[in-house]
Amino acid sequence: MTTDQARYQYLLRFADTSLVMAQRLAEWCSRGPILEEDLALTNISLDYFGQAEAFYNTAIPFGGKQETADDLAFRRSEREYFNFLIAEADNGDYARTMMKIYLLSVYLEKIYTALSTSSQPELNMLGVKSLKEIMYHKRHSSAWLFRLAHGTAESASRVQQALQDVWSYTDDLFSTDVCDELLSGELNYEITAMKHVWLAEVEEFMKQCGFVLPQTTYQIQGGIKQMHTEALGHVLCEMQYLQRAYPNAKW
Repeated sequence: MTTDQARYQYLLRFADTSLVMAQRLAEWCSRGPILEEDLALTNISLDYFGQAEAFYNTAIPFGGKQETADDLAFRRSEREYFNFLIAEADNGDYARTMMKIYLLSVYLEKIYTALSTSSQPELNMLGVKSLKEIMYHKRHSSAWLFRLAHGTAESASRVQQALQDVWSYTDDLFSTDVCDELLSGELNYEITAMKHVWLAEVEEFMKQCGFVLPQTTYQIQGGIKQMHTEALGHVLCEMQYLQRAYPNAKW
């Protein structure tokens, strides 16, 4: 694998994660618990769609193929995606959705902070551009989790269950492959050290919510190796329907 090929695949990792996360959050459109929150989740979804497009367009020159962001988003099967598994997991109830956003955004905040100091111009640009939005996602989701954790017994139990359910996807965030090795000089982070920082921040916040981190050893992994759960196929089936039914359709 060349350095350009590694950049291409690495960028698709975050483009695909953003795209799938955006599609999942779009499922909440018109279904939010209150109007203001319905709009907030829709805007977070749009943030992820925008980030996905930016990462796709940045990746394309490194791929050496004649393709567009639409090709990458709508014309690949689930075994061609590199997204982290947490993005494709079912939304579940509101607590579970907020838990997904929180755990992923804490991770992405660390990644994009590191990339914003990268010597590689494209990585630097994407890190700077995405960081502000991800910080908002973290603030918004953590505020909701804290509110639910200190609300009723029912809301607190749902947050605890959400933490238990989503936790099994978190090790997948710290998986690495040959791309990380080839780009180590450009990425400005070491994944093991980053995991310790991520874990410490999440653990401290969960203590504030009155919870302890799950002790389960069961973890689902394989996203960057293109091994996905059944859920991704359902997401892509809905998202890609128009392009599959009417190839090359234009507005």
